[in-house]
Amino acid sequence: MTHVLDDLDARGLIAHSTDRDALRAELSAGPITYYVGFDPTAPSLHIGNLLQILTARRLQLAGHRPLLLVGGSTGLIGDPKEAGERIMNTKETVAEWVDRIASQVSRFVDVDGPTGAALVNNLDWTAGLSTIDFLRDIGKHFPVNRMLARDVVSSRLESGISYTEFSYVLLQSMDYLELHRRHGCVLQTGGSDQWGNITAGVELIRRADAHKVHALATPLITKADGTKFGKTESGTVWLDPELTSPYAFYQSWIQAEDSKVAEYLRQFTFLPLEEIAALEAEHAEKPGLRLAQRRLAAEVTTLVHGADEAAAAELAAGALFGRGELTDLPEQTLAAALREAGAAELSAADRPTIVDALVASGLTDSKSAARRAVADGGAYVNNVRASDPDQVLEGDLLLYSTWAVIRKGKRSVSGVRIS
Repeated sequence: MTHVLDDLDARGLIAHSTDRDALRAELSAGPITYYVGFDPTAPSLHIGNLLQILTARRLQLAGHRPLLLVGGSTGLIGDPKEAGERIMNTKETVAEWVDRIASQVSRFVDVDGPTGAALVNNLDWTAGLSTIDFLRDIGKHFPVNRMLARDVVSSRLESGISYTEFSYVLLQSMDYLELHRRHGCVLQTGGSDQWGNITAGVELIRRADAHKVHALATPLITKADGTKFGKTESGTVWLDPELTSPYAFYQSWIQAEDSKVAEYLRQFTFLPLEEIAALEAEHAEKPGLRLAQRRLAAEVTTLVHGADEAAAAELAAGALFGRGELTDLPEQTLAAALREAGAAELSAADRPTIVDALVASGLTDSKSAARRAVADGGAYVNNVRASDPDQVLEGDLLLYSTWAVIRKGKRSVSGVRIS
């Protein structure tokens, strides 16, 4: 059986690690307890957080016990950013987001059995902690010169950084110490952008309790041009279906670049590496079919939103481009797909025509261009070629009495909502 570290390595999931041999020995000796943390600085987690959740799941499948920390106290401050001070949210908002994120992360791990996951909140050990005790018991272990040398701090020294954000590393390090003492936690995982905070916790445990613990960081997931993966033209790709619809979520994976799709398959799915290699070879032979992207989108959407939503998103993706029946789509899925495609709003009182829809949806830049598209046979309404540019969008031309899918050529799709 493949050792979990070897599997993580083969999937490209290890960017940094403390003593690799010592960690391997600890993982091999028997079940360990490990943790990964999430700060509620937004109402939902996003694709970057998903990588951490799935890494925690891989370790659990290998027989180890996860602690999923949602930072009720660290979320009140926020990890320092290079761009400037974070906006502090109210305590009530953070508490609400703690509950939402705790619900999200718990769906990806098993909570029963000897390796059942536990949800923890760092507000439990900070709420009653006095400033004096914090400075005496935690602060004394942190040399200021080393804190100043941290990249995110040094980059902010000229523009300014508050003592609140400067002290964030102490709070996150204390989380590791508390979980080590309370639960026997000996490994923290996280993203490579958290490596400084994670290793600070390792050092705090060494200084405070004279114990050796471990750390492991996953790489930053990027696009081919080096920019962060998980951002689209419409913004961050969230795990919450209210913030990013399952269709939009599915589309974010379908659009994966050819040069990166195999990497994403290894990192974000539980497919065997041999199967991924076969998909990669098949994709290299027939890239136009985008089989690897379609499998990636189906697998990750199923993980996050369930098999039914993944199937609906796949059906919608095909139907919008004429490869399926639009009438088979639930209205909610159709609406989400058209909004993602940039659907325009038109008033029924204005009796909008096909020409109006082509212009409003942005598929043509003028009414004359819209008329040419219809005359050339390149305009479609609900996947039916349009012949009359002045036909009013009403009655049978509307899906669910509201929507019309507008297409120009084979690839340019949008829509309108008639209200």
